[in-house]
Amino acid sequence: MKRLLLLATLLLLQSAVAWSQSTSNPRPQASAQQIEDPPIVDGEIQADPVWQRIAPITNLRQQRPDFDQEASERTEVRIAYDNKHLYVSAVCFDREPDKIVITDSRRDGSLENTDAFLFIIDTYYDRQNGFVFGTNPDGMEYDAQVDNEGQGNFSGNRQQRGVIGGFNLNWDASWVIRTQRGDYGWSAEFQIPLKSIRFRLGDDLTWGFNFQRNISRTNEVDLWSLLPLGIQLRRTSLAGTLTGMNMKNPGNLKLIPYVLGSVARDHTDEAGKTKARGDAGIDLKYSVTPSVTLDLTYNTDFAQVEVDDQQVNLDRFNLFFPEKRPFFLENAGLFTVGAPGEVDLFFSRRIGIADGGRQVPIIGGARLSGKLNNTNVGLLNMYTDDITDEGIQKNAFTVARVNHEFRGTRSSLGGAFINRSGLGGFENDHNSTFAIDGKYGIGPKAQVEGFFAQSATPGTNEGQHAYQLSTGYNWGGWLLRAAYTEVGKGFNPEVGFLLREDFRKADFLVFRTFRAGENSKMLENRPHISYRGYWNSEGFQETGFLHIDNHWVWRNLFEIHTGINFTKEGVTQDFEISSGVNVPAATYNHIETQIVIITNPSKPVSISTRHVNGGFFGGKRYAQSGTLSLRLGDKFISEWRVAHNDIRLPDGKFIADILGTRIAYNFTPNVFLQSLIQYNNVSKTAAVNVRFGWLQQANTGLFVVFNHGRVDGLPQSTSFIVKYSKLFDVI
Repeated sequence: MKRLLLLATLLLLQSAVAWSQSTSNPRPQASAQQIEDPPIVDGEIQADPVWQRIAPITNLRQQRPDFDQEASERTEVRIAYDNKHLYVSAVCFDREPDKIVITDSRRDGSLENTDAFLFIIDTYYDRQNGFVFGTNPDGMEYDAQVDNEGQGNFSGNRQQRGVIGGFNLNWDASWVIRTQRGDYGWSAEFQIPLKSIRFRLGDDLTWGFNFQRNISRTNEVDLWSLLPLGIQLRRTSLAGTLTGMNMKNPGNLKLIPYVLGSVARDHTDEAGKTKARGDAGIDLKYSVTPSVTLDLTYNTDFAQVEVDDQQVNLDRFNLFFPEKRPFFLENAGLFTVGAPGEVDLFFSRRIGIADGGRQVPIIGGARLSGKLNNTNVGLLNMYTDDITDEGIQKNAFTVARVNHEFRGTRSSLGGAFINRSGLGGFENDHNSTFAIDGKYGIGPKAQVEGFFAQSATPGTNEGQHAYQLSTGYNWGGWLLRAAYTEVGKGFNPEVGFLLREDFRKADFLVFRTFRAGENSKMLENRPHISYRGYWNSEGFQETGFLHIDNHWVWRNLFEIHTGINFTKEGVTQDFEISSGVNVPAATYNHIETQIVIITNPSKPVSISTRHVNGGFFGGKRYAQSGTLSLRLGDKFISEWRVAHNDIRLPDGKFIADILGTRIAYNFTPNVFLQSLIQYNNVSKTAAVNVRFGWLQQANTGLFVVFNHGRVDGLPQSTSFIVKYSKLFDVI
């Protein structure tokens, strides 16, 4: 199988080389205006003399629904800067301003289903990294950090994945946005401090630049530098250029202290006492250069972070819970190496979170990250405290990362070192992982990437390796991918995440997007076929999954996905899948059907459902899940989620349900009240998480948090937390 996959990879690579020979369309170019007197940042563009002296960019083209056609509405974009700020203005003309759609006002809320304007700047002009800023007519603050053109992003959990890559929505800068609405449509005015971003110093520099406008009522997406089907704004190698940038060092030193007070009660404690505590800590951010930043943290706290989503394990392998803590998500793409969701060599949740989700106190740490010429560098050092009654010792964590980008080629070569050292005085209490990784870009359309890693664990002498080789092609509606991954029996990255141990994996994907004609009610359909197979080191196949599907998408964004799955599960030893229900060791071959229904998410009421029915470990599984979204204007947003699994096996049957609801009310774009309520019938747990936030600069401000948990109807824990943090812009 390994030879067959390597051959398929080479064939795909050969095809990618051939397909990538054709040159892409010339990318557009604009010039930024250096100014001495800044505009008044109030959302008024058309009457501001500073903006009116600058020629606008107007030539946008549709990516959706009618590819490469002229935008249906006029947009005027202007760019200016001075020694302290970058200014971007957009006038979004609309002949039907009463039909403008605003679906969300939360900071970093989705801009996909609302009228919106967003842009990306590639400040190093390395065609791989950048910063995204965006807003909607209500003045939402949306910002993100892009590494490796955003490749490797998965699901909706704001994670960063892939070879030094991802789309980091949790990066929060300090900047100003003002919007205005009128008979002409709406306008937006951005004021971005240069010290909030990273860039090269010098005169007459060129930045990568692209911008996008969304018109929700017609499901239209317009771009300045038009991107092929299936490719998003984060693809910096296909951006236009912004010339005339004269950059000087703006200086940057920020202090972010916090104070916290809480009361908590452990209802399982016979004493039943309510405990109160106060705490304080501080973060420091200093730009050593405009491209290298030092972050220091002491007594780090994440009380304001939303709790994890409930999951039910219906298999033999590990569950993945995404990182949500802001300190670890900032610049996370720089430290990422491995295979997405499967062999993550550095997984930051290993720092400060024990098994079962228990919080471990973080004493503090430091992070140095940035860019030296064309080389990304990162160094992270963190210390966690002990919890004596649970046998958790003090630990020191070190991550060192370097990645050199070959300018203009979409190629890179890097290495990583990840280490945990116990500070409790125990002998051989340490673990290390070493890795090299790289990618080779073949024009704008294809890429080959891979990594090799070796772990070092005392007492383990063999099988401590892991590697992957993959290749992919993404252009003109085609998405092709093939990969081979191997993890040795002794591979043990203690500061990483392994979906499963001791495996050999082969997988491929062939995905095609067909865009319908202008007069069709259909928007597109997306037929595809994928396969993933896992074998252990003895050659026994543990999993096989062949998926054949088509996505049918209408212009009103109603979708139906119709698929069939051919599954194979090889169980080497009996395991208990639910209390009292066992799955015997055997090989199980089954077929299951899969249907997904999605309605237009920009509407006040929308649903998304998924139905999987078929064979399962010698019996049957009927899995139905869905989300109902209800929205009242742009203030009240709610999601009601259910996941229902009816499992009927030869040894018994059981029901696994997860119920959850998210409710949010946004008083303003910076003041919100959010709740997450969940119930899991397998563990019989119920949890309530309520958060009030009054945001200030860079996601600091006042947070009030209430948590309550129950098991089998009995209360387990209750806490009430008040936290206030403030950003002091020293330099």
